[in-house]
Amino acid sequence: MNISNNLKEFLENKKIDKITATSIANYLGISKKTLSNYVNGDAYIPLNHLNKLSNLFDVSIDYLIGLTDKENYKDNIKIDSLDPISIGQRLKETRKNLKVSQEQVAHIIGVNKSSISRYEHGETLILTICLYTFCQKYNISSDYIIGKNKNCILIE
Repeated sequence: MNISNNLKEFLENKKIDKITATSIANYLGISKKTLSNYVNGDAYIPLNHLNKLSNLFDVSIDYLIGLTDKENYKDNIKIDSLDPISIGQRLKETRKNLKVSQEQVAHIIGVNKSSISRYEHGETLILTICLYTFCQKYNISSDYIIGKNKNCILIE
């Protein structure tokens, strides 16, 4: 999986000419070491931090995590905080439209069915790695799932 590689490339090469790792860490409310762990692949970056980076640099989450080479989508919006209930509803709606069961999704993303149920009911915010795997498998935009875009975008 290439989330950390894409994040590292983005932060090092594409947008960070005048912004320091310290200022990014401060913006996210984390330590510089935690940011380093995300970038080096020692920890997965939580969705709320990805959302903040997406807002800061005006790029899609799909772009940050390597689902697309397109930096942003026409109708993407900035959202300040993630709503687990809305995310769960879009996840469930997408799963049903794809005609796959919770068991099938659980198997594909490597969790148990009860985790999928908790995600879909908004009891737990879906983990970045799980969202990435789901979106990659079914060619669905993570920006749509988390609510940054109201249109269901298919990743090409």
